[in-house]
Amino acid sequence: QVQLVESGGGLVQAGDSLRLSCAASGRPFSSYVMGWFRQAPGKEREFVGGIRWSAGSTYYTDSVKGRFTISRDNAKNTVYLQMNSLKPSDTAVYYCAAVRSYFSPSTSSQYDYWGQGTQVTVSS
Repeated sequence: QVQLVESGGGLVQAGDSLRLSCAASGRPFSSYVMGWFRQAPGKEREFVGGIRWSAGSTYYTDSVKGRFTISRDNAKNTVYLQMNSLKPSDTAVYYCAAVRSYFSPSTSSQYDYWGQGTQVTVSS
């Protein structure tokens, strides 16, 4: 059974940085894509970015390109979301997700496994 546990959320000010972690367990993830999503109050869940575990290649939604970076640590089975130059509009619950794929899934329905989420609040 795949388990994903996010951590690292919190309250920060606009312009600050924050790094989220997603600890993955349950099976080898070499053929998986790990995605980050976020959901603000009253809004639909939004794709932030993803990483293909084996290659380490990443892709992002336009609104975070140049500010957010996804990486992974194979030894720790952990994926990270480094968020820089945070804006109040980045305030949301952030979720880690996983799916076995060789493509670039970017919708929530394409992912099979989800973490519980971690709150990120950016004050102006």
